[in-house]
Amino acid sequence: MILRRLSILNYKNIAEATLDLSPKMNCFIGHNGVGKTNVLDAIYYLSFCRSQQNPVDSQVMRHDADFFMLEGEYDEDVIIHAGMKRGTKKHFKRNKKEYKRLSEHIGLIPLVVVSPGDTLLIEGGSEERRRLMDMVIAQYDHSYMEALTRYNKALLQRNTLLKMEDREPDPEVMDILEEQMAEEGEQIYRKRAAFVEELVPVFQYYYQEISQNREQVGLTYVSHCQRGPLLDVIRRDRMKDRAVGYSLHGVHRDDLEFTLSGHQMKREGSQGQNKTYVIALKLAQFEFLKRTSSRTTPLLLLDDIFDKLDADRVEQIVKLVSGNDFGQIFITDTNREHLDQILQSSSFDYKLFYVEKGVVSDV
Repeated sequence: MILRRLSILNYKNIAEATLDLSPKMNCFIGHNGVGKTNVLDAIYYLSFCRSQQNPVDSQVMRHDADFFMLEGEYDEDVIIHAGMKRGTKKHFKRNKKEYKRLSEHIGLIPLVVVSPGDTLLIEGGSEERRRLMDMVIAQYDHSYMEALTRYNKALLQRNTLLKMEDREPDPEVMDILEEQMAEEGEQIYRKRAAFVEELVPVFQYYYQEISQNREQVGLTYVSHCQRGPLLDVIRRDRMKDRAVGYSLHGVHRDDLEFTLSGHQMKREGSQGQNKTYVIALKLAQFEFLKRTSSRTTPLLLLDDIFDKLDADRVEQIVKLVSGNDFGQIFITDTNREHLDQILQSSSFDYKLFYVEKGVVSDV
């Protein structure tokens, strides 16, 4: 999918902008905090029906505005419109027809974003790493999100019963909820496991390319489903769950283990290695979506990715994203030299934009 034109009204610090975009490379230059990332976030919103940075829709609205509006004109005669008036719910339309459910839109415009916050995948808790798996799989498999929704509903109900102080939970109700969690959980596990199995060799390829074979990295999926039938795993510790007041076992506790030379990335990796790891992971995610989407190549958003990387790694990333394997790309940077390096090493179409205090203009 190619984004031909992007229109923005009252989105974060951008009062108004209409951008005619290159089908290949679009570069946004400016100092920190001027609105470069907000442009990319608007593109993200049109793919995922929400902001990447802020899940509260009313908070992406410009402070002195009563509404915000985003519109993207894509190839294949697709126009996506998103908007919201203050105090009301948001509206999302495809070619002027409003979606009944926003989940119907997810996956139409596949997108991968690489940003400074991705280091939380390494430094943060398992929730961030599960979200990575869920976001990718949901873009090509709607049944996955439905299974995840049913699992989370049963989990929430079970946790509510576990927290009761005035009486013991009804064992028959607990049995039903645990059966629902096990049925949906095993389906979720199979799809996550298949995703990780296909992702790992691609991820390792990209890491080796960027690091020029300096380090060896690993990626392992860890799940309670690997301990046996999930229903047995959940039920065997019901008394312990009752004591702590929540469910200790299930796919909501799944995780990804990141390693560098066989040791935990979180403990061993330098800033540059950590950043290389997440960039390679996101490029592998891009390749995975490209393979699984029969209709379109994902958009690639690279937000301030060159900071804390040495010159060799920057050069290797430039070579990778400048190749024919990637479609339309959006890059932000404070350093014009990085962007000049990308543009000088390639012959494809590109556009440069300068961003200052929420105003976006052609260079």
